[in-house]
Amino acid sequence: MSAADVVILGAGLVGASCAESLSRQKLRVTVIEAGVVGAGATAAGMGHITVMDDSEAQFALTRYSQSLWRARIKELPASVEWQNAGTLWVAADDEEMQAVHTKQAFYTQRGVPVHTLDARAVVEAEPNLRPGLAGGFLVPQDSVIYAPCAAAWLMQRAKAAGAHMRLGVRATRVDGRRVHLDDDTHIDAGSVIVACGHWSRQLLPNVPVRPRKGHLAITDRYPGFVHHQLVELGYLKSAHGHDNESVAFNVQPRATGQLLIGSSRQFDIEHSEVEPRFLARMLARAFEYMPGLQNMSIIRTWTGFRAATPDSLPLIGPHPSHDGLYLATGHEGLGITTSLGTAAILTDHMMHRPPAIPIEPYLPARFANV
Repeated sequence: MSAADVVILGAGLVGASCAESLSRQKLRVTVIEAGVVGAGATAAGMGHITVMDDSEAQFALTRYSQSLWRARIKELPASVEWQNAGTLWVAADDEEMQAVHTKQAFYTQRGVPVHTLDARAVVEAEPNLRPGLAGGFLVPQDSVIYAPCAAAWLMQRAKAAGAHMRLGVRATRVDGRRVHLDDDTHIDAGSVIVACGHWSRQLLPNVPVRPRKGHLAITDRYPGFVHHQLVELGYLKSAHGHDNESVAFNVQPRATGQLLIGSSRQFDIEHSEVEPRFLARMLARAFEYMPGLQNMSIIRTWTGFRAATPDSLPLIGPHPSHDGLYLATGHEGLGITTSLGTAAILTDHMMHRPPAIPIEPYLPARFANV
């Protein structure tokens, strides 16, 4: 007899979401986490709940997930710091304004409320942006959360529904439905879900995830300086390209009055130390768009690794070669947004129910030799 119906490896926001969703199905769930709840990529993200349109599949998952988050606003504790800040995509020139019009058509056709802003409207919306910008694109239903506390809240709900958790122990091997741990014990399960981000490849070397390092900086408290999550249109090339290094302007207001500054991406970096050279490059990009940031005190900088896939879509669903083994990884910079949607469609699949959106675009079997 198995010790659990489902063992989930990883207690970041994706793993916690899966634990809560499956526990509510009256399944016996055990979560294995080497560190603490909400660490790893969850603590290294910017906390946005945003709709993205790089592909139809990406749009479907982010939009569905956003709807699940919005349906739970009244449940969220204050520690999650929910803010309906909206995302303002900033266009630097006429060429980027063409991208604004393309995005507006895409979102409008699919029922997402959006607003196109001219140069004057951008100044009114965000007076501290540099002058001379061409315009922008506002997605008012996009939101911001404090993701580590969201993961902790979901794990508390999972535990209230009967889930068990083992912290401070790492999975070292998965043999079918048996998970071996670094304390020389093992646990048997009806199903195993690997939800440990880029660490997934330590357990399953053929899983097509690649770690992307990102830097973040947070300021002291400057309430009212920024009103929306601000992102340059050039971020789209940065986020979905595969250059070894890239930076883009991305500033997010926090409920505390602090400002969280990104965005950076690096492939093929193994160490987690803050790199002054690369941090300076990221901050210089932010200063170009918002010069007043140069006068602010930055009180903390840190890094994290996100699991990227070749097609910028996560791996959600059964492993094609191992019965009872499931993946919920490869979300890169959208794991916070898509955590609830990932859990929902994976739960529906495991319970043999039709999901609200098709799971096929995210199935690991789309890659050969997984």
